[in-house]
Amino acid sequence: MSNIRNLAIIAHVDHGKTTLIDNMLKQSGTFRENQQVADRLMDSNELERERGITIVAKCTSITYGDYKLNIIDTPGHADFGGEVERVLSMVDGALLLVDSSEGPMPQTKFVLNKALQLGLCPIVIINKVDRSDSRVEEVINEVFDLFVALGANERQLDFPILYAVGRDGWATPKLEEKGVDLGPLFEIIIKHVPSPSVHDIKGFSMLATILNYDSYVGRILIGKVYSGEAQVNDGVKAINLRGELVETSKLTKLFGFKGIDRTPIDVIRAGDIIAIAGLGKASVSDTICSADISTPIASTPIDPPTMAITIGVNDSPLAGQEGSKVTSRMILERLQREAEVNVAIALSAAGGKGESFEVGGRGELQLGILIESMRREGFELSVSRPRVLLRKDDSGNVLEPIEEVIIDVDEEYNSVIVEKLLRRKGDLMEIKPSSGNKLRLVFHIPSRGLIGYQAEFRNDTRGTGVLSKIFLRYEPYKGDIEKRGNGVLISNCAGETTAYALWNLKERGMMFVAPKTKVYEGMVVGEHNRSNDLDVNAVRGKKLTNMRASGSDENILLTPHKELTLEEAISYIEDDELIEVTPKSIRLRKRYLSPNDRKKNS
Repeated sequence: MSNIRNLAIIAHVDHGKTTLIDNMLKQSGTFRENQQVADRLMDSNELERERGITIVAKCTSITYGDYKLNIIDTPGHADFGGEVERVLSMVDGALLLVDSSEGPMPQTKFVLNKALQLGLCPIVIINKVDRSDSRVEEVINEVFDLFVALGANERQLDFPILYAVGRDGWATPKLEEKGVDLGPLFEIIIKHVPSPSVHDIKGFSMLATILNYDSYVGRILIGKVYSGEAQVNDGVKAINLRGELVETSKLTKLFGFKGIDRTPIDVIRAGDIIAIAGLGKASVSDTICSADISTPIASTPIDPPTMAITIGVNDSPLAGQEGSKVTSRMILERLQREAEVNVAIALSAAGGKGESFEVGGRGELQLGILIESMRREGFELSVSRPRVLLRKDDSGNVLEPIEEVIIDVDEEYNSVIVEKLLRRKGDLMEIKPSSGNKLRLVFHIPSRGLIGYQAEFRNDTRGTGVLSKIFLRYEPYKGDIEKRGNGVLISNCAGETTAYALWNLKERGMMFVAPKTKVYEGMVVGEHNRSNDLDVNAVRGKKLTNMRASGSDENILLTPHKELTLEEAISYIEDDELIEVTPKSIRLRKRYLSPNDRKKNS
């Protein structure tokens, strides 16, 4: 056990965690010399590779000399903070990565706070020191100030610092000396991270922290062994945080980690991070233990969701034509499986006939990833506008979640950003120069004020701005926030859109559909250039006459339509609208399709 080191790599999104782990794996001899290895190995999920972000925490193991290093790669985006919270409970140390230019960002503050609360003493790595706009000394001071602000004790404040370029695979303790490899990083991990803390009892016990599914062995629970040892076919029981029995079973398979692979092993021992199979009901935060143990291992409480959406059966006229999983039972089973694996997701019935379900999460991105995963699996869904989850204090006053938003933006776009966020009930807390001739703006703003703002922010800054946010606290409700300024164009009949009809509508606003697109009554086909909704005919064809000029039909020139992504659609719709999500299409529609029903329910 003294030769094991369990640690997590934590950082803000895009500060280089996964790339650093790639090079740690390569330099530790995990792969053969001639082996072809993909970049960002730990981002094995299809959506992770597409978007370039880590969504799910993953475990890897590296052998360095006589030492075994169990390393957890954690997500850097605030929406997936639940993954970070539970993973930190099974490690004894942490590498805190900070970008040499951006410095500490909102998620840096969040993950560091969680690590310090658990008593971890992080190793600080200033990454990307080769950037032309790096400001290493300032960033180190900002990191130290952050430690102090979060209440770090003297032991935690005495953190070692390395300077690194994770992409090139080197780290050095001296900024003025360029490193050769990651040897200094491995050495400081062995020296600074303590050997695993375990419980002084005889029986076997482990805390399940990550739940995976495998097509061959079924449910796999990953976690740290806190006491004793166990072998294949040993009888165990699972108990929840209240000490109640969940199930009794046998350990059918035991796995250790070697590089990025799970390898079968015969015995698991205290201090190691391992994976087990054979339990059908036990889940995250349950204690798996021998029969004589009755006290569960304490688990870190997870911050509650701050936002919810309603996911239901697709009941549009085009339902069932593009997906294979369309019933409420299938949707419920899939959502229950997600809630079991992802502790930051909350699931409840949304009333009605049991055909819709309320899903709570940390933000639009997390909920969007869930919906995108489901549509790729063949589901057809209807999705509502996100809404924030309000609370009441002891006096009955309504409280709402507030986010801390940090924005790095060119000075020319500063005024439009400030104006729009103030209109969304934001409070400007700080404005100061940042790296690369940019300004850094810090806002405290209601979570509902940020719904739909990301796409607008990208447009306003011509894609050059960086916006990061993190949940701050609950505060008294700040009043109504102005809604979308424009109405929508609604199809008043079913059929296929024609170029002629869309050409006649181009003066009315921006279209969301192309010619020869199937539409139905009540479907949103575009954005009106005025504030009211307008029913339009998008399927009308040109009347044929005997008098026609040669080539007149070829002169229709359409303005390119705007195809909304899933995240853009989620943030665009209003309360009386839904998104129809299928494996092939994303359509916007009114909740009530007929104009008469819309008037009755307005």
